[in-house]
Amino acid sequence: MPELPEVETVRRGLADHVERRIITSVDVLHPRSARRHVGGGADLVGRLTGTRVAGVHRRGKYLWLDMADSADSFPLVVHLGMSGQMLISPAGAEDHIHLRIRATLDDGNELRFVDQRTFGGWHVDEYVDTPDELGRWLPESIAHIAPDPFDPTFDAARVTAVIRSRHTKIKRALLDQTVISGVGNIYADEALWRSRVHGTRLTDGLSRAKVIDLLASVSDVMGDALVVGGTSFDSLYVNVNGESGYFERSLNAYGRAGEPCRRCGAIMRREQFMNRSSYFCPKCQRKR
Repeated sequence: MPELPEVETVRRGLADHVERRIITSVDVLHPRSARRHVGGGADLVGRLTGTRVAGVHRRGKYLWLDMADSADSFPLVVHLGMSGQMLISPAGAEDHIHLRIRATLDDGNELRFVDQRTFGGWHVDEYVDTPDELGRWLPESIAHIAPDPFDPTFDAARVTAVIRSRHTKIKRALLDQTVISGVGNIYADEALWRSRVHGTRLTDGLSRAKVIDLLASVSDVMGDALVVGGTSFDSLYVNVNGESGYFERSLNAYGRAGEPCRRCGAIMRREQFMNRSSYFCPKCQRKR
């Protein structure tokens, strides 16, 4: 699943191409891509046709568009799932084999949702009753998600206290989107490697200084990934222009089992964790 750097790359591209644009028509080409929308595909078409994109936003790994017409405003939440792509294409361009939703814009371009595995989709949501501390209105389905490290409201001291108050494995805490959002398996492994912490260390056994250092590593590694457009292992993640990110060339932990650690030379290992794979250096990241 795309993590914060990949979703932020998509958000920035969408903001450049679709903000202030009017959706003139919508085609839902696969019912699963509208399954989260109450009323299904036909109702989604009716809700979006004729609306203007007022803004494109992200919290953690979650993306939404502020939509508005003369009578109403509402968020369009986009679930990228495992393989969802938001692409900008000129009208008349050849359809992708996995094209699921097409929204035609008033400038002659199309916003296309391509999703090979059909785990993702679009749905119209409602805003929460009250804005957050910065006056932002969040969709109801995203309001429970914690701020990510790039959010102005992110409080590293508070997150550190929350993490240390729990009795769980530190990697599990990093993956908990209600504690800190945007972090998935790749960037958790990378941040843990940078901070020399094994993912199975217990949160209440880590010092405050070590957790603060780890959170700084989370921010740094995702910031570095964002500069190069995120991580692409295959064609399932691309930006709005269909281009891949290049951070996989800079990965120090994830996917490097059997290779030498770039810091100490020990052979990197892979273990199962929460139905995922964890990659770590047995010398730099010792189990305690």
